[in-house]
Amino acid sequence: MKTIIELFEMAAVNYPNNMYLWEKTNGKYEGTTYKETREQVLNLAAGLVNLGFNKGDRAGLIADGRNDWIISELGMLYAGGINVPLSIRLQANELTFRLKHSGSKYIFVSKLHAQKVEEIRDELPELEKVIYIDGKENAGENDVDYRELLKTGAKLRKADTAKFDSIWQNIEPNDIANISYTSGTTADPKGIMLSHLNYAANVVQSNSLMDLKPEWKTLAILPWDHAFAHTTCLYVFMYKGASIASVEIGKTPMETLKNIPKNITEIEPALMMSVPAYSKAFRKNIETGIRKKGEKLYRIFQYALKIAYKYNGNGKDKGKGFTFIYKPLLWVFDRILFKKIREGFGGKLEFFVGGGALLDVELQRFFFAIGMPVCQGYGLTEAAPVISSNVPNDTKFGSSGKVAEGMVVKILDEEGNKLPTGEKGEIVVKGDNVMLGYWNNPETTAETLKNGWLHTGDMGYLDDEGYLYVLGRFKSLLIGSDGEKYSPEGIEEAIVDQSPYIQQAMLYNNQSAYTAGMLVPDIDAINRELKTRGIKPGSDEGNKTSIEILQSEINQYKKGGKYNDMFPDRWLPATLVILPEAFTQENLLLNGSMKMVRGKIEEYFAKELEFLFTPAAKNILNELNIEAVKKWNE
Repeated sequence: MKTIIELFEMAAVNYPNNMYLWEKTNGKYEGTTYKETREQVLNLAAGLVNLGFNKGDRAGLIADGRNDWIISELGMLYAGGINVPLSIRLQANELTFRLKHSGSKYIFVSKLHAQKVEEIRDELPELEKVIYIDGKENAGENDVDYRELLKTGAKLRKADTAKFDSIWQNIEPNDIANISYTSGTTADPKGIMLSHLNYAANVVQSNSLMDLKPEWKTLAILPWDHAFAHTTCLYVFMYKGASIASVEIGKTPMETLKNIPKNITEIEPALMMSVPAYSKAFRKNIETGIRKKGEKLYRIFQYALKIAYKYNGNGKDKGKGFTFIYKPLLWVFDRILFKKIREGFGGKLEFFVGGGALLDVELQRFFFAIGMPVCQGYGLTEAAPVISSNVPNDTKFGSSGKVAEGMVVKILDEEGNKLPTGEKGEIVVKGDNVMLGYWNNPETTAETLKNGWLHTGDMGYLDDEGYLYVLGRFKSLLIGSDGEKYSPEGIEEAIVDQSPYIQQAMLYNNQSAYTAGMLVPDIDAINRELKTRGIKPGSDEGNKTSIEILQSEINQYKKGGKYNDMFPDRWLPATLVILPEAFTQENLLLNGSMKMVRGKIEEYFAKELEFLFTPAAKNILNELNIEAVKKWNE
């Protein structure tokens, strides 16, 4: 299997009557089979060819996850074209850059995002047609109704099937399927060229890690343009004839997000893809729900977790040694507590696959304990994207699992020499999944691809059992005044996951005398603590105590603290600033996979960052922090 076309054709032959897509319309989920989906794809491809869409032409696609998203992409590919998937969260100037840079002649757009495209049409002289997935009133000469395109394509295929079949039957493995743009946090976004072979290879590689079943369903909660959801949901599931459901689209992005819990119970997924931000939100909702039922039950739940943690060990040694004595007690807790939690996720969820960023060990332990493991993996778009993953029966907490079959991973030092097992260096990858290069960017391509090896820019190591550990981006490293480097991500994750009072944290050190930290407080948790101390939230005393609580949480990692041996002292924040607002996708400080966009955070909070390296910042009860806490309490 060398192309996406072959992948889909094989699925349509092997599983014609299996449901491929589930979409909620008119208040209930309705399914579309592989055979039915293929008919729509072929009709769309014929309609596109009739429009003048030629082999190698590029078309943008901006829409929420829905049936028409994947039908649009496959239609472009069957017509010999290239999809340029675009995030629904892109601003007008970001859309303009990507469409211009890719030379897109067409763009598919859904109703919720049509206005953005209308605003920039005059800036895109190469854009010939806008294809409106939901139609358009008062359509102009260059406006195309998607439904009419499907109808036209159906008629054309009936008249001359061979003409259109010859196009998709001649797609080659190295033909470009997608140009996927990076977030462009430090420079202009780069267009990652992924071929048909890249996707087809990565689908097979991913399936070497775990055995998907045709009867499985997933709810695709991540953005469909994101590489992780794109491959592991849309195409990996296709390989085994399994089903993908889209989240019910609301009138706003927030309304769509709120539909996820309800849709999970409706779809009853067997497997879901997640990123750390979603995993944290799921855990918070679980714990909040239990706490609402009383502190006594919450304490029992905490005790049940401790028993599960002891029994599970580091994941790989689950139930080994003396820990077997906990099994009967754990069975009881599973019946009375953990099973109830799983029912809130549809009752059939066997595991999550985690990607998009590093996942804290504590979160891995938590979900493993309640019987819905988050199997952390690693990948990047340039690798189409899956490189490694834990699986339910072969998990080691803290790792990103074992490397998929069909690719090779090495760890290199700064001179490009291969490092022995256990030593940290740059992760490099070779395989058919590795991108062709960056679109119209030969210089950066040459820096990233060397003799067929993809230099990821990520630091990590392989242990003696073959588990890959990813330590963070080299570009995100803290750099001390003496040039020593350290990845901040592990510290940030630990701070957030082990403190009930901190929602988000970012550390910063760019050859400075010390490391500084920016914190987003969980003001509700802090205010609950204040009340137990008899202090009024929002009062002068309350504001000062809130700040002291946050400082106390950071002090736990320093000498004499609960976690004092966890990280080197020099990389812990010597000064702290409390931020007046959180990192969100709305303020563009989180990207599509909910990862912090460090460059934009540094720009957005430039005033706070500058203050952190002044003498006044040494006093935690400074005016900036007091004002921030006041704002959170407004």
